Amino acid sequence: MIQETINNVAVKTKANVFFDGKCISHAITFADGTKKSVGVVLKASLTFNTDAAEIMECVSGECTYKLTGSNEWLKSVAGESFSVPAKSSFDIKVDNEYHYICHFG
Repeated sequence: MIQETINNVAVKTKANVFFDGKCISHAITFADGTKKSVGVVLKASLTFNTDAAEIMECVSGECTYKLTGSNEWLKSVAGESFSVPAKSSFDIKVDNEYHYICHFG
């Protein structure tokens, strides 16, 4: 089930803007200290580097992505997610919009 609302969180009101505005997100923190971000990637081909492990959950739209060390492009659509290891990177291609929740862990 696609999560449309996240309750009982603290939201950073200043957006994180990456890649000249092609990716915009807001950081959220849960009462237990868990951190996530909610954002959108606009039409672009980008490479993201990770410090912590991440799960990219698609809320709306779609993307294709390729994890470091792989030559295979995979598709992610609404209701799906993909995992990215810590200290890694992934390439992402978006043709329209890709709305996501990034789970850090």
